[in-house]
Amino acid sequence: MRLHSDSASSASARRWGVLALSLFALLAAAGCTTFARAVKEGDTLTTQRQWAQAEAAYQRALAAEPGDSEVKVKLRDMRRAWSAELCEAAVQKRSQADLAGATPLLVRALELDEDNAQARTLLEQTLESRVAVAQKALKEDKLQEARAEFDAVLAVNPQQAQALKGVTSVRAAFARRWFTNAKRLEEEGKLGNALMSYLRADQELAGATPARERAALVRRKLQDEVAFMVVAAPPEDKASAPDVLQRLAPGRLAAMLPQQVPIRVITTEAPKDHEGVRLGLALERVLPVKSVEQAQKNTRYVVTNKAVPNPRRFELETALLTQERKLEEVEKKLGGVLRDYLRRQDELVQAREVAGRCRDRERKACLTALSECNSAIGRGKPGEIPKECDPSRCNPQCQQEEDAYARRAQGAVELEQRLEGAQEGAEAQRREVQRGRDAWYREPLTVEEPVYADYPYDVELHRLSLTSTVTERLVDLSKDAHAGSPHTGDYVAQHEDSSNKAYDKVGVLADPVQLRSEAELRVESGDKAMESIASRVMERFDTYRQRRVEDARRGMVRASAEDVVETAVRALLLTADAPPQDILLPLTRARGLDNPQALFGE
Repeated sequence: MRLHSDSASSASARRWGVLALSLFALLAAAGCTTFARAVKEGDTLTTQRQWAQAEAAYQRALAAEPGDSEVKVKLRDMRRAWSAELCEAAVQKRSQADLAGATPLLVRALELDEDNAQARTLLEQTLESRVAVAQKALKEDKLQEARAEFDAVLAVNPQQAQALKGVTSVRAAFARRWFTNAKRLEEEGKLGNALMSYLRADQELAGATPARERAALVRRKLQDEVAFMVVAAPPEDKASAPDVLQRLAPGRLAAMLPQQVPIRVITTEAPKDHEGVRLGLALERVLPVKSVEQAQKNTRYVVTNKAVPNPRRFELETALLTQERKLEEVEKKLGGVLRDYLRRQDELVQAREVAGRCRDRERKACLTALSECNSAIGRGKPGEIPKECDPSRCNPQCQQEEDAYARRAQGAVELEQRLEGAQEGAEAQRREVQRGRDAWYREPLTVEEPVYADYPYDVELHRLSLTSTVTERLVDLSKDAHAGSPHTGDYVAQHEDSSNKAYDKVGVLADPVQLRSEAELRVESGDKAMESIASRVMERFDTYRQRRVEDARRGMVRASAEDVVETAVRALLLTADAPPQDILLPLTRARGLDNPQALFGE
């Protein structure tokens, strides 16, 4: 039976080996076929001078056999031939004065063969010729054409010195052209367009022209032209309070208004046809009021201490009871494991005895068989094996008992491990219980707790307030000075503080009065009045500049038109603190500015 099984497994192994060998041979044949086909195709295409297809075929061959040196040599030779052909085509282009067409051919030739000295020399000559063409165009003031040629040369060789110098010359020429155009526009009174042209000239090449300085002057003229004028007369002092009146001076108003936008605070008459307001201020009165109020406060202080049950002891007792209950459960579990272990030990002893008796019977039976065999050999003929000598009579007959004994032994080992774990857990829980008892016994039964009481004491609340009454009159410059309605407001500055004497027995310290001085409050009151006036001036200014912004928005469909640029630039200068992007971005894009914030001098 065993021989038949070995022969069957050997035959199966031979079949699988033959199958694997066939599969390997098939894959190898397929690989060789793909490689050979690609090489043959590359050779044919090279002969036909179809260079791109030949290169692709050789690449496929190297993908199948990456280390084949013969294919690498063929690919290198093919690329050299292709490079030579491109070089010849570039020579023909140069003979036709087509330098732009020859340049990419020579670049590709060098990519295919870095050692092609002819292509390298021709490329250098071609680039020099293109630089000469660009310089000629620059002299003829064909700036776009010159810049395109210089950029093409730098795209091939970024370190070409003459091309780099030529680009700088082109930028300087563009800057001079924009500067000349800006001067013409400025002379024509088109200051908005002149400002954009000055900024473009400075962007082309900073320092080539004084465009930045001229842009600052034009920007200043435009700001003066659209400035919102605030004609502030000296404030009238009806309260005989020069310190408060000083906080209402025109200079204080100018300091509180935003500095990014053109708001001019002046004390003389405004120019004609200017938007703005006329401001009149009068300090009606300054009324300081000081008051003292009596009040009471409470403070808590410790009267005595009293003994109360220790809450910590209760917490420890609760934790101890929990640990003791857990110990009971652990010991109960330990008892169950111990009973199972003892029962399994009894079963193991019984299984050992059964197996021992079986082995004794087996031994006796075998000895009896041997004795009968010896007797039969003595009685039998020479050369014959009597049936009493059958080896099967001594075969093992206690396998079932031995297996049962082994299973019970393994079960006893597992139970012993469980018993050891349960004993360790019970011992650890006993230690926890003992620690809890020790902590509970060490904790005192009672603790001292403070007894508090409220102690009322007298305090004085000191309050100092100062009220400044200011009358303002805001009138548009286009209207009569007395047309506007006056606005009177009270501006209050106050400070308060409490004081009390010391009460040592309850821990209350003396607190003296620390009020701010009246002079400080007068300054604060005047500043509050000026902040309110500045906010109302800003409301008038916002109304004015919003009209200008709406006018500019209506013309944004023609962002490059000169009249639209004039309106938009003025609107943007009025909104320099928060310029509307729907006007700023289209305008700067139409005039080619990379930095829109340059319009505001940033």
